Parts: sequence; structure tokens; C-alpha cells
Amino acid sequence: MWLNFLSVGGGKKLTQPGPLAALMPLALRDLDQTTIEAWAAKEGLTRPSSARLAWRLLTVFLTWCAEQPAYAALLPAKNPAKTKKAREALGKAGTKKDVLQKGQLAAWFAAVQQLQNPVIAACIQMVLLTGARPGEVLALRWEDVNTQWKGISICNKVEGTREIPATPYMLHLLAALPRRNEWVFFSPTSATGCLTEPNNPHTRACKAAGLEGLTLHGLRRSFKSLTEWLEVPVGVVAQIQGHKLSATAEKHYTVRPLELLALHHGRIEAWILEQARIIFDAKAAPGGLRVVAS
Repeated sequence: MWLNFLSVGGGKKLTQPGPLAALMPLALRDLDQTTIEAWAAKEGLTRPSSARLAWRLLTVFLTWCAEQPAYAALLPAKNPAKTKKAREALGKAGTKKDVLQKGQLAAWFAAVQQLQNPVIAACIQMVLLTGARPGEVLALRWEDVNTQWKGISICNKVEGTREIPATPYMLHLLAALPRRNEWVFFSPTSATGCLTEPNNPHTRACKAAGLEGLTLHGLRRSFKSLTEWLEVPVGVVAQIQGHKLSATAEKHYTVRPLELLALHHGRIEAWILEQARIIFDAKAAPGGLRVVAS
């Protein structure tokens, strides 16, 4: 429910009240347009991005309440969160343009590979080399990696899974990681045993490389942008990244097996490594995966 969006924080910083924390003490009957508009005006001044998400969650929650007999009588006929003033106070999300350029790859890889935690370093490189959403990479389990057929099963953002190639350098990165639990990118300090989004380490690496402002999701954007140099078919890139296919031919008539995707993906990876000045023998067998006791 919307009350779960009450606090933000992470890493070594103290937890701060989330955007919706101010509304927590109020009863449903008190969540009128005036109250929500005042809340939006205040939150929009300091953290508009997270406040916009909180507002959307609140709107959906109140819509749900209006459909429930137990709560409908406590709310006005019109959803009090759906107001023009609240929307204007929170503003519109800007277009994100953080992206790695071809000439910046060497500095970025050098900085990421110098991170002290090899699991985090491998994870961040995988985000760029797969073009996947950061959360999709973090959710990888060892059972999702098929070294025999060189494929990786990724859970899509909304539903289902997609199979992408396990390219030579990615297999090299994975072969260097120990298996401490079922997660590929494990964390000894996480309650789930799975690494959470490594925003802070990536930010530090980008700062060292002189690339401040580049986000983890910007790496996904970078993968798509870098493929333009190789003139890779748009449908191939979309299938690897898990983007929805729009054209009728792509949806219903084009079937690309993993081997075909691997031809293109391997070429993309080799080109990125070349631009990053990384010497890597793609034909060399990756090292065996090690099992490490907890």
C-alpha cells in the first residue's frame, strides 16, 4: 500500500522520512484536495522525482479505496489526488540523457575494474554489456546462466523472461565470481543475500573517471546508443534489452534464435572492449566457477 512509501535512505546515510510520511497520521476522510495540493507544493520544492512517484502511488491507492465498500464512504466521489494543482506543483520528469560516449569507455572500464568489490565491479559491467535494467541483472541466479548453450535467462520488468546470449567476456566475468548462494551477485551484508543496486560504488567510479552524472540506468541507455556505431538491426537490440517490439513484422514474423542474437551481441561486446582498450581473447575458455563455503 501507499503507506509503505514512507522512508528513503540507504548505504551509510541515515534514513529520512519518505515523501508520503507527512500524510501517514491523517485519516482517509482528511485526504482532501486541499491537503494533497499543499503536500505536493511542499514536496515538489525539494524532491520532485520521488514525490511524483509517491503521488502516483497515492492516486492508485485512493482509486482502490474508492472501489472497496469498506472505504468508499470515507472518500469524496472524485479522487482527491487527481488535481491539476498537485500535478503542476510536482512538475514533469525531464528526459534523461546520461550516456557513455565511445571515447569515454576506456576511462569508465578502468575506474569500474578498480572497485574493491569484484562482485560489484562485475555487476556494473554486466549492466552495460547486456543493456538490461539494473534490477534485472541484480536478480540473476546461477540457475539462470546456461554455460553449455551460452545463454542467460532474464526476468523481464513486467512479466515473463527473455533469453539473451552469454557472450565471452560476460562468461569471463561470471567465471571469476564465487558461488556463495543462489544469487550471481551475492552480498554478505544483505538480508536477502542479493546485492542491492550499487549506485554509490558506481558514482565513485564515475567521479574517478571524470564522468559524474552517469547513472546505472544510463548504462542501459548507453548500450542502445553504442550499437548505433555498428548499425545493428534495431529489432536485435530491442530483443536483447527487453524492449517491447512495435512493428508487426517484429512481433509476428521475425523469430531470432539465441545463436543469431549471439552473432550480433558478440560483435557489440567485442567492439565495446576494443574501444575500452581491453585486451581479451574471446576464444579462450572461461575459468571454472568456484564454490566458496559461507
